[in-house]
Amino acid sequence: MLLKNLQTNFLGRNCIYYKKIDSTQKEIYRLIETNAITNGTLVMADIQTKGLGTHGRKWYTNEAGNIAFSFYIKTNCNIKKLSGLTLEIANIIVQIFKEKYNINLQIKEPNDIVVNGKKLGGILTETKMHLENVKYIVVGIGINTNKKNFTPDLENIATSIKKEFNMQVDVQNFIVEFCNKFEKEIIKRIQE
Repeated sequence: MLLKNLQTNFLGRNCIYYKKIDSTQKEIYRLIETNAITNGTLVMADIQTKGLGTHGRKWYTNEAGNIAFSFYIKTNCNIKKLSGLTLEIANIIVQIFKEKYNINLQIKEPNDIVVNGKKLGGILTETKMHLENVKYIVVGIGINTNKKNFTPDLENIATSIKKEFNMQVDVQNFIVEFCNKFEKEIIKRIQE
């Protein structure tokens, strides 16, 4: 799949799209295991049946039109250079929603995006280490943009852009914006 208006050198240049998959994060790891991955590979899906959150929690993406993607970046830098990376990703997400949709979202550190006290999205950042060096990072991002139905255990703690603001978010456009902004930041960190 080709992402339109991408201004990156590598991030998102290889984009794999699934209508339905178990987890975009797990798919990245399967590609790593089979050596079938290139730097900047991005996997996105309409529906995830077993999406991953932090601490082994599930991230449900059972309706189309939500943001669910993971990406792989090859690095060879000291772990200290990636300090605060998840928060930086959260800031980029909040910035895009402000610029494109005039929506103010908050960050619940270290990795949640919230609005009106309810969780809207999350970031899962994982690294592969060798001694003090990070060999690669795998980042998964899930944002409830279009989700209308929440199970009783989630309806008081989770929400979506659609539910809060009655707005439609262009998923591809958001991912392109994210890639364009994030690649600049990650290059600064890993090349310094």
